[in-house]
Amino acid sequence: MRIGVVGYGTGGQHFHVPFIQAAKGVELAGVVARAPATIAAVKADLSDIPVYPSLTAMLAAGVDAVTITTPPHTRRHLVLEAIDAGVHVIADKPFAPSAEAGRELDEAARKRGVVLGVFHNRRWDADVLTLKKVLSSGAIGRLWRLHSRMEQEDPGTLEAGPAGGLLRDLGSHMVDQALWLLGPAVAVSAQLDMVNLPEGETDVGFVVTIIHEGGVHSHLSASKLNRIAVKEYRAYGERGSYVSSGTDVQAQAIFAGRRPADDLAAWGYEREDLWGTLRTTDKIERIASEQGRYHAYYEAFAAAVRDGALPPVTTQEAIATLAVLDAARISAAESRTVAI
Repeated sequence: MRIGVVGYGTGGQHFHVPFIQAAKGVELAGVVARAPATIAAVKADLSDIPVYPSLTAMLAAGVDAVTITTPPHTRRHLVLEAIDAGVHVIADKPFAPSAEAGRELDEAARKRGVVLGVFHNRRWDADVLTLKKVLSSGAIGRLWRLHSRMEQEDPGTLEAGPAGGLLRDLGSHMVDQALWLLGPAVAVSAQLDMVNLPEGETDVGFVVTIIHEGGVHSHLSASKLNRIAVKEYRAYGERGSYVSSGTDVQAQAIFAGRRPADDLAAWGYEREDLWGTLRTTDKIERIASEQGRYHAYYEAFAAAVRDGALPPVTTQEAIATLAVLDAARISAAESRTVAI
């Protein structure tokens, strides 16, 4: 599958291109970049890859699929342009500003007969895959609740203004993880930490509680301005608990200059001293890290295009995440629990 990347900011440069290059059955066909500094960065990193001034130019040159990883407020018309051209699309998260807007894009893709997927890549985090393995094993028995915490000391990447905010940023990932692990949401309550910035009022931290079908509840919290760097999961069940507090291992490797294609077999594992701990009445056990593998998203998307299967993250799943984010905003504004 020949895929083009539209945008070469942090997302395109660090979270898409390296994993396209590592994925089997996928070829990077070009990058859309317009600012001189961005074009220079593409040429420095990818000297043999075509650079296009627009999505229109890339589509005219010919690609099988595109990844749209431009700023959120620019994505809708680009996704629709690619769909109209009959090209398969991966939309970065959040792929729409609301669940209603997400349904519009989903309907457009269905009518045109193209695959539209959403890049909720953090299902393929090492710690999340390890947590899923523990939950699936039944080791802690019937699950009661899950606490997910993602604190980043990274104020420079905060998307400011009413169209940005941390809930749409990290919250998109964390809600998707919770729904993937625990099932659909039936009710949401939330609190947002707000600041006034030149671009407008912005949420810079949040606590979201989701009640899932079956009664399990998840509690998600994040910040970027509080000088804390923590990535933690705590799962409580009738037979014990599982706790992990590790690093953002794939992102840290990318920002350190490493690439998965250089040594894919060794890529994405949390180091042993940061493995999670399973505690039950029978034992206390360290659980070996699963492999973090964002490249698996691209391999699965290529297979979906080739075989007619569902993409690794469907638009329906992404719309369910957006519905929770919509409900969280209402809950925070009106101080009430919102039914889904």
